[in-house]
Amino acid sequence: MSVREIRLFGDPVLKTPTQKITDLRAAETLIQDLLDTTALPGRAGVAATQIGVGLAAFSYNVDGVIGYLINPEIVELSGEVELVEEGCLSVPGLWHKTPRYPRAKAKGLQLDGSEVIIEGEGLLAQALQHECDHLEGKLYLDRLLTEERKLAFANLRQQSWFLN
Repeated sequence: MSVREIRLFGDPVLKTPTQKITDLRAAETLIQDLLDTTALPGRAGVAATQIGVGLAAFSYNVDGVIGYLINPEIVELSGEVELVEEGCLSVPGLWHKTPRYPRAKAKGLQLDGSEVIIEGEGLLAQALQHECDHLEGKLYLDRLLTEERKLAFANLRQQSWFLN
């Protein structure tokens, strides 16, 4: 399949909630494209919206653990919310302290129709939360606390790729 171009902040697809995937066989190319796109260095995850597809799927690549979820949902968040440095391929060049739970559990489907549960701590927990947010039409910028959000948008306007 192929590595797909990442959509950037301002693209309406990033702010649009996704549709559930009902035909798993038809999703094979999408899933392979997500896996190929996530396999590039420095990528912990890619949601379908980030490659311009309004369907509920994402891939992840954290500490050598590579996989995907179709129609994912967070089923458990635990621990005390922490402020963690977070960035996003759709908002390149920016990193901001984002409130995230240190542990997360998500469930979703595989292409064969089986249900899987992915549990993670640290970066994997952060990636699960981040990618599920994408599928709901949210960016990590939407999670920032007030002062951090002001700083993020000031920084955003300074980015060479950002269209004013």
